[in-house]
Amino acid sequence: MNTQLQVKSPKIMAFILMFGTFIGLFGETALNMALTNIMGEFSVKPAIAQWLTTGYLLVLAILVPISALLMKWFTTRQLVIGGLVISLFGAVFAALSPNFAILLVGRIVQAIGTGVLIPVMTSVLLIIFPVHKRGVVMGIMGLVITLGPALGPTLSGVIISTLGWPYIFWISSILYVLLTLIAVVKIENVSEITKPKIDYSSVVLSTFGFGGLIYALATMAEAAISSPKVWAPLLVGIIALVLFGVRQMKMAQPMVNLRVFKFPMFTLGTAMMFLGILMILSAGILLPMYLKDALLYSAAVAGLLLLPGNAVNVVMSPIVGTLFDKFGPRIFVIIGSIVILIANFMFASVITATTPGWQIIVAFMLFFFGITMVMMPSQTNALNQLPRELYADGSAAMNTLNQVAGAAGTAIAITLFTAGQNSYVADFSGATEPETLAAGVRYAFYFVTGISVVTFILSLFVKKGSSVKEKAASPVKATEPVRN
Repeated sequence: MNTQLQVKSPKIMAFILMFGTFIGLFGETALNMALTNIMGEFSVKPAIAQWLTTGYLLVLAILVPISALLMKWFTTRQLVIGGLVISLFGAVFAALSPNFAILLVGRIVQAIGTGVLIPVMTSVLLIIFPVHKRGVVMGIMGLVITLGPALGPTLSGVIISTLGWPYIFWISSILYVLLTLIAVVKIENVSEITKPKIDYSSVVLSTFGFGGLIYALATMAEAAISSPKVWAPLLVGIIALVLFGVRQMKMAQPMVNLRVFKFPMFTLGTAMMFLGILMILSAGILLPMYLKDALLYSAAVAGLLLLPGNAVNVVMSPIVGTLFDKFGPRIFVIIGSIVILIANFMFASVITATTPGWQIIVAFMLFFFGITMVMMPSQTNALNQLPRELYADGSAAMNTLNQVAGAAGTAIAITLFTAGQNSYVADFSGATEPETLAAGVRYAFYFVTGISVVTFILSLFVKKGSSVKEKAASPVKATEPVRN
């Protein structure tokens, strides 16, 4: 069985899928730099404002597993064009928003479009490019996954300072229009339409499971875990996820095939991806607030201070992708995990209200140097172990957990940030606002540092994993790269 499907324009299809997903992932964190502006303009507190990010990720976490089912009911063209058009409507809606509620609705609509595009991109690119080029393409795809949310604060900082935060959405809208026009001409159908029976119980359990879990984590920023607002949705979420998992394992045609987790390296790679995304989104919401409100940089300068870290990501991704094909994953994930641990230890050690900007730049560059070496090899090695018939299920499971990680990272970071501030104020009642905010950010980075320790431990168990079925497949013709 050949794992590559020939299409007329694989490069253009890849560009449409990658760039459309990039805009959506950029949207995850694009408003982080504008949160203080939005809080002032619409008179909302940080715990409420963070729902612009958490709500976006919540929708992705709910929709991505359902999209595995959508790919069996709708053609590639329908899903790609539909995802772009829905994203366009959401971006326009958000750009025109007169109040916080309308802005949040626009974000949710845009997230629905992104939730359709992410798994389609993953599945399609695994099919249209040959196996032996997968490392290179996964490098590019890893860049999309990490650079989108990481570059959000940097680009949006410049946009906010020069044009205003609504233009984040206007610029996205223009790009969505252009991509949609290209997609109408160039996207080909490559998915197999089987139209399986829709198991509505699975859809409901998935929605309440992921939704309840993330809602509880986000609510912890403004309420104690003993509050019904927190423990009730948390309990509902956990029970629903357990029932969802049991149901999937018993079904002949599950909505999300959890049997992909029977492949050890897929499970380990997905876990490392989960932790990586969690750290990226935590840093992505903490650092913009810290640079703007504790060190008192403008949005543009704060964004530019994060640019060197993003540049490291851009440079390293294709290099790691190329070297992965030669050396495999183990050496990269171990070294990368060590570098991430060093970077987070620096953040947790040096963050104060008077920290020199260069120290944050160095720590952020180290952070993304390590992240790049962990994320792409983990993702590629995980998916390499799956046979072709499990690509869609594997990518759906991985992307679902990635979105849960992003939402959890954002929610937990804000919760610990708030707790750290309260603790600091209790100990130092005369502290200034920048000192209090810096203390909250530093406190949250203790958690991120702990996550990086777990990531390092997991990296020690990584070994090269290849699907037996793929190894037995017929030789493939070289064409070009792949993704997630």
